[in-house]
Amino acid sequence: MRPVIDFSTLPDAVLDDDVLLHRGRPVHEFRDFTAGRAIVPLPQISAIEISGADRLTWLHALSSQHLAQLPAGEATEALILTPNGHVTAAMRLIDDGERIIAFVDRACEETLSEHLKKMVFASRVEITTRPGSVIAFAGEAIAEPPLATEAVWRDPWPHVDGGTTFTTPGVEPDVTPTALALVGDEDLAAFATAHPEAIAGSLAYEAARISSWRPQFATEVDERVIPMELDWLRTAVHLNKGCYAGQETIARVVNLGRPPRRLVLLHLDGSAEHLPEPGAAVTFGPKNVGKVTSAVRHPELGPIALALVKRTTPPDADLLVDDVPAAQEIIVDPSGESPARPASRPGDDLRGARNRGLQKPPTLGGLGKL
Repeated sequence: MRPVIDFSTLPDAVLDDDVLLHRGRPVHEFRDFTAGRAIVPLPQISAIEISGADRLTWLHALSSQHLAQLPAGEATEALILTPNGHVTAAMRLIDDGERIIAFVDRACEETLSEHLKKMVFASRVEITTRPGSVIAFAGEAIAEPPLATEAVWRDPWPHVDGGTTFTTPGVEPDVTPTALALVGDEDLAAFATAHPEAIAGSLAYEAARISSWRPQFATEVDERVIPMELDWLRTAVHLNKGCYAGQETIARVVNLGRPPRRLVLLHLDGSAEHLPEPGAAVTFGPKNVGKVTSAVRHPELGPIALALVKRTTPPDADLLVDDVPAAQEIIVDPSGESPARPASRPGDDLRGARNRGLQKPPTLGGLGKL
């Protein structure tokens, strides 16, 4: 990742691969971030611009989201899926009336950009990588950040609009409203130099994200994941559109339920000195039932982690991660059902007739053979 500023020059800065983790006071940074007093630089996220007259209908056809009539200024999210419904890219989208800005994790940026360019054909669409830096800001009002922006995406999570949720009915995450913004490199560098106290590390952003049950491509996605396992139908999939790769898998799991795995928030025993690494095994007795996807030490909740576990793992199971006890906070309900699941399946009436001993449907008018 290309740093826009040498954050190591900030007082007490701790970095990992050019990403500022914290400035020595992670608890204070989290509180400043969630209260809107600090911004978080996110060099692990970049921006792709999609311009041209056909941009909305073109991306509508390629993705899981209904974008054909997306109003200017309305933030949304979309996925690119394989024909089997596996997630290959995720986009946080905002259209300004002339262009779409897609905020994407760098983990999928190159693959996504190549895929989009291959799918242009004769469409009036142009795809470019935007210069600049991505920052996060937060707070109840999600006011404008304290420096000039080129695009702002206000996270719609966990609001369901056109999709559905696999969360237990009546249960919702405690969410810190968060937004991403594209800013100029020089503007960010100047702001960080002049106001180092208003810069928070990425651990503040991660603490807010993980405690909100919020999936992201770079951490929660592996080669097998489908959106239902992550409860991503809340914001990234529209159920009233079709004709996109992966649609059949989406429809099948919504109609029948039972995704293979489920996302869970783990509350880890606070006595452990270190957090589990991504990929750390989650065990139930002698069995490996899943893996950690991301973990953070939350200033209020203590050590927490998102993990993907087998759907059939008992919700009250005593789990271990690296021999550390972990209690589950249910995100995707173990039933594997959503409110969008139909009350009856197509053909249930015929199956019921066969079960009652009727081998053939009744003939018209009760006239028997003619």
